[in-house]
Amino acid sequence: MERTIRDGRDLTPLRYHRDVVDYLKQHEPDIWIWAASLGAQEQHARETRDQLLRDSYRLTPESHPLPYRLCALAMQRLGMDAPATIYQANDYGGGMNAMLCFLPGQVHLLLQGPLLERLSEDELLALMGHELAHHLLWSLGDGEFLVADRILHHTLADPGAAASHVETSRLYRLHTEVFADRGGAVAAQALEPPVCTLVKVQTGIASVDAAAYLQQAKELETADAGASTGQSHPESYLRAQALERWWHDAPDTEGWLQQRLRGPLDLARLDLTAQVQLVQATRTLLSHYFADPALQAERLLLQAREFFPDWSPEQPRLPLPSLGPATANDSIRDFLHSVMLDLALADADLRDPALRRALQVADDLDSRAAFLKALARDAGLGKREIDRLAKAPAKERGQ
Repeated sequence: MERTIRDGRDLTPLRYHRDVVDYLKQHEPDIWIWAASLGAQEQHARETRDQLLRDSYRLTPESHPLPYRLCALAMQRLGMDAPATIYQANDYGGGMNAMLCFLPGQVHLLLQGPLLERLSEDELLALMGHELAHHLLWSLGDGEFLVADRILHHTLADPGAAASHVETSRLYRLHTEVFADRGGAVAAQALEPPVCTLVKVQTGIASVDAAAYLQQAKELETADAGASTGQSHPESYLRAQALERWWHDAPDTEGWLQQRLRGPLDLARLDLTAQVQLVQATRTLLSHYFADPALQAERLLLQAREFFPDWSPEQPRLPLPSLGPATANDSIRDFLHSVMLDLALADADLRDPALRRALQVADDLDSRAAFLKALARDAGLGKREIDRLAKAPAKERGQ
């Protein structure tokens, strides 16, 4: 599922795109079938055509040959072949932007603001490549990445949309812009034009030094190692860095995207795919906790089934998840510690061995110090009892 274009590069959907598509197909099959249906596609096509005719001015190759020539060149370099129409949007705010209005087998590009006057030819070429890359992505895999985008868009329109839906939509849009930025570089056959275009569109400035902006972005990465929190378009510095890494084939670009766009698991910012990760981590934790047969008592198993009604101690024991700072933040560790405390305190007769087992698992998770703090904060254990538990030899703790 990739497109090899003229300079030998592959435009491939990002891992996050595939993860979201897989999640929606598995967990929301009825919604997926609806969003992928021909009826939904035809309705969207009618609405798109009507909106373009109503709210914009249609440019023609005769009146505006330059954007059509650049669009044709960008399509050639991206390996695309489809009729293209370019529109100028009504100017309500004076800002610059562009967007692809997707229709299968047709390219409709909508320009907003003075792009044709402010951007150089190379920058316009990069802009065309960026928007055409959206069309390329939506056309891959029988349109499955478009279907996912459509589902997320409609979900956000629901007042009852959960925070996980909002976060998934935000990240999906951001990863889509990263993919499209790559298309801009391919069309321009250089890194600098799409970076300059990105900054010009965001700031309105007339002249941009791409190398200086990339250096600025690197300095920000040093000062702020956190992950993205904004929407797709304001994250210019992250997108510029992501594009530079991809263009120069930097090692582990996918891992860099994971850390800088998504960041470690955070209980306050779980998207749909991260929820799946946390569920798996919790089930794995239970499998390790109940590896001690002495703790497979009815009250503890009932507590485990409060989390997962189908839980059984016979389920496969998988490797414990990594809880390092690059993978999960304190909120995830606190949550898993709370799960173990709930188990350890479920049966008063097994309280001591259950707590010792929890400490052993905390050792395995390399979160011993944090778990000892949780014993005082959440379980109300006194210092003397915590010290006794912490000083117990490994064999007494059940190792």
